[in-house]
Amino acid sequence: MTSLDTAVPTIEDVLRSAGVQSVYQPIVELDSGRVVAYEALARGPVGPLHTPDALFAAARAAGRLAELDALCRAAALRGAVAARLDAPLTVFVNVEPQVLESAPLEGLLAIATTAPAGLRVVVEITERALATRPADLLRAVERVREVGWGIALDDVGAESMSLAFMPLLRPDVVKLDLRLVQQRPGPAVAEIMNAVNGYAERTGALVLAEGIEDEAHLAMAHALGASLGQGWFFGRPGPTAVPGRPVGRLELPETDRTADTQASPFSCLPAGTRLRTAPKALLIELSKHLERQAMRLGDTCVVASTFQEARHFTPATALRYRDLVARTGFVAALGEDLPVEPVPGVRGAHLAPTDPVRGEWDVVVLSPHFSAALLARDLGDGGPDRQRRYEYALTYDRTTVERAGVALVARVAAQPVPVPVLPEDPPAETPPAVPPTVGADGGRVEEVLLHRALAATTSGVAIADMTAPDQPLVYVNAAFEQLAGLPASAMLGRNCRFLQGPDTDPGVVGRMRAAIREGAEFRTTLLNHRGKDREPWWNEIHLAPVLGAGGQVVQYIGVQTDVTARVTAERELLQERDRTRQHLAQIEQLAYTDPLTGLPNRRRFEERMEAALWQARLAGDAVALLFLDLDGFKAVNDALGHAAGDELLQVVADRLRGRLRRGDLLARLGGDEFLVGLLGLDPATAAAEAASVADQLQAALTEPVVLGTSTVQVRVSVGVGVHPEDGADFGPLLHTADARMYAAKHPTAVC
Repeated sequence: MTSLDTAVPTIEDVLRSAGVQSVYQPIVELDSGRVVAYEALARGPVGPLHTPDALFAAARAAGRLAELDALCRAAALRGAVAARLDAPLTVFVNVEPQVLESAPLEGLLAIATTAPAGLRVVVEITERALATRPADLLRAVERVREVGWGIALDDVGAESMSLAFMPLLRPDVVKLDLRLVQQRPGPAVAEIMNAVNGYAERTGALVLAEGIEDEAHLAMAHALGASLGQGWFFGRPGPTAVPGRPVGRLELPETDRTADTQASPFSCLPAGTRLRTAPKALLIELSKHLERQAMRLGDTCVVASTFQEARHFTPATALRYRDLVARTGFVAALGEDLPVEPVPGVRGAHLAPTDPVRGEWDVVVLSPHFSAALLARDLGDGGPDRQRRYEYALTYDRTTVERAGVALVARVAAQPVPVPVLPEDPPAETPPAVPPTVGADGGRVEEVLLHRALAATTSGVAIADMTAPDQPLVYVNAAFEQLAGLPASAMLGRNCRFLQGPDTDPGVVGRMRAAIREGAEFRTTLLNHRGKDREPWWNEIHLAPVLGAGGQVVQYIGVQTDVTARVTAERELLQERDRTRQHLAQIEQLAYTDPLTGLPNRRRFEERMEAALWQARLAGDAVALLFLDLDGFKAVNDALGHAAGDELLQVVADRLRGRLRRGDLLARLGGDEFLVGLLGLDPATAAAEAASVADQLQAALTEPVVLGTSTVQVRVSVGVGVHPEDGADFGPLLHTADARMYAAKHPTAVC
């Protein structure tokens, strides 16, 4: 009979007896070779729960992850004191990502205020927690900084999101994922290192390379820009400090990394920032421009915007933000009555009427190499919505943009964490029913019942053995045979990758494999192929791990459903939406374009000129507006007919296009009148430059034009208005240019 003393410990035993200890791996300053810190790594009792993977897997399965994580951090700090890892050394302590995703943060980092005196601590977190609970985590990070501890961003490079959130989290130490050191360099490594080194150069943050096991890894760490290193090359984890190694102090950057998470983005503008005033219509166009820039930046970009009220998040806005979700790393939208997820993938937040952000129009775009923010405050006008005025600033100052980004992301609601519904246990006195045909056959009843249930379900079910090489299938039900188009005999013993094909999304496959490596659940929809003919079908799959007695993943169950009809319908809907967008774009093109010459009409020209004037005021440039009117056009029309007159106007438009710079503006005002906008002029010479361009255009338009069998010649009168002398807005400039054109056409007229 086995005694209790020799029983294998369970996770309950570990938690009840605080049976966790820490070992410490050195972190070395690469240039000097000095040990400046140790990372605390958790270890369970001797047995199947000794390694951290098995230990945390068992706690995760038992729903006790937060308790274990707190126990590990407490053990890490107690052990560090016992091992005399106090100053000048620093202790790195991990916080389990899944704990940060679900545990109450009030108690999670309370250890920061109760830790043993004399310890210098850096808390390691991952970007996954920030993406899940941004408001909670940013406030927790600020609390950690208040007690003088540092923050390290762990596993940078494993996911693009770590690069996207790096500017918001503002870590003191950036820990490179060990694959950057150990694997062959490629374009992805170059992108990561550009982002990390740019951040380190701006902020003074330290770069730490993990996984250094030999001289080649050490050389790569140096090449990647790391100043700190960690790995077996410097020493394996142990209960105490590595004997005989010189030690030093880890000098964290002194740059102020605090941020006011309660501030509003507009209040983040530095004192003395020059503010402009503009109608909402202009802010909409500026916002769209920033959104387009964000989509070009890709999945390392964060976008956060405010809409004041939910009604301003229109269907057209929802379509744009759906595109942003597909092409950027993180998208947030805030406004009064906005739900937690206004569009699938968009993180939402309700703004209380008393929140200062409620009165703002903000768009923040932030990535490793780009930062921009439109920060505006409502002036409280009445009247038509698009004409309501705001005072605003458009800033590319990175510090300001980062602070504004933190202010918005710190208000984003946490993602709801699904709570599994477990069946209630039957009363102890009621034994489970056993079918008579099964009998008490050596304890195999539950397995038989399980296989009967799996065989009867209409969803495809496959089970893979995670303990065997290449993780082969060991069970498939009849529904899965139909989905795969193959008999069980042709599938058992094979890895399920045979379902994939060259057109299966490699990104989805990569995320699925990463989840399996972590022992996590995973849901997705991907393109598979069935049978010998490789017929494509869309598979909605749910993967769930099965844990063994020691807490390790021993199997994965995949539940699969053919959703080809749904995916096809969704794609047809998207195609229909694309056609609708194209149709709307055509309508807009007709509304803003002169159909005869293809030039913008007055409406579009006015919008572009207003934007150009706004930019000129911001940059201190000058802008000129030229008003052109053909002399003799009516005579051509009367003599040769309207078709000839139309052809003449097209020739005039082509000649004007050919003699203007790429960035200048051109439009047909109507009849035989044209407008030209000259942008980016030097204020000191703007009038002279505009007069010179007017002379060149007059000379070009005076050249004879062949219309059929006739040759005609017209002249042009030009009037010029120059910003800022003749007006700050389009209306006054147009009036001045019109008056001067009339004076040029009728020099003897009395106004």
